[in-house]
Amino acid sequence: MNQQRLQKVLDNMKQAGLHQLLVTETEPVYYLTGIWVSPMERMMALYIREDGKVTFFGNKLFAIAPQEGLEMVEPTDSDDPVAQLAAAVLPGELGIDETWPSRFLIGLMSHRPDVKPVLGSEPVAQATMYKDEEERELMRAASRIDDACIDMAIHAIREGITEKELSSKVEHFFQEKGCDHLGFSIVAMGANGADPHHGTDGTVLKEGDSIVMDIGAPFNHYWCDMTRTVFYKSASEEQRTVYETVRRANEAAIAVVKPGVAFKEIDLAARKVIEDAGYGEYFTHRTGHSIGMKEHEQPPVSSECEVIAKPGMIFSIEPGIYLPGKFGVRVEDLVLVTEDGCEVLNKYPKDLIVVE
Repeated sequence: MNQQRLQKVLDNMKQAGLHQLLVTETEPVYYLTGIWVSPMERMMALYIREDGKVTFFGNKLFAIAPQEGLEMVEPTDSDDPVAQLAAAVLPGELGIDETWPSRFLIGLMSHRPDVKPVLGSEPVAQATMYKDEEERELMRAASRIDDACIDMAIHAIREGITEKELSSKVEHFFQEKGCDHLGFSIVAMGANGADPHHGTDGTVLKEGDSIVMDIGAPFNHYWCDMTRTVFYKSASEEQRTVYETVRRANEAAIAVVKPGVAFKEIDLAARKVIEDAGYGEYFTHRTGHSIGMKEHEQPPVSSECEVIAKPGMIFSIEPGIYLPGKFGVRVEDLVLVTEDGCEVLNKYPKDLIVVE
């Protein structure tokens, strides 16, 4: 058990008025225990009481090594793990992860009608929102790999290459560098770039195309994520104007990141640059998302988010302009909030690049 992280969760439980909590997602369980299990159809739960007692419920097939400070309950496939969990929890309110499958929750409620399930994701989410130094180093290391990957991808651009071919090169690079599993590799050429979540296909690169590359994967259980947009052989005046607008929006948002600033103000800084340039209606998504052990975490960097930036938070800054039927541009970096500003984790240049 990571006692410092556990204490954060216990403090958050107390603040939320929760006396007991079930942590059931792979990433938060790992955050607290160092145990990484993808349980698939089987039940896994970390039961935390306000007095600090922690019990891990997980199938014997998971082959978890004993660790100090962690009681283990290891059912087999012949047992009823929900019944074993139900026997351990206390009556009254029980915090439950928002993603815990209903087949387990309904079973628990059937066994224990004296237990009242309440939403219990926040105590852990509030802890994981602020990365400790070990996590920061892992995120820096992952972002260095992302920088190297985007450099490889840009240098791999050639006449006749397809979106799928370039995307595959990104995936192979991540595999060679030891990613935990394949992440994502959005490659969108020409008009496809106007779709922020384009499904990479067999589109063939042609002269004058923009190429939006949004790439990321988890390394040592922590994600990297970045986007760069380049142009092939030539860039029109309109493309150059749009690119420079997006780049300035990215840099304007980064410039305001520091402790005490609301996330909505960061979004506004990027959005204002794009709106002032006359492209406001073509910036169709939030400015960014928090990231860590999950690719998308809370809180979002959006116009509605009142959350205040504090040291240890890591999130993306990814404004974009998407002109339907023509092209799109997005520029994305990850930033870490420091004591007096922010650290940009991605170092790859953002100058306009025309690949010859």
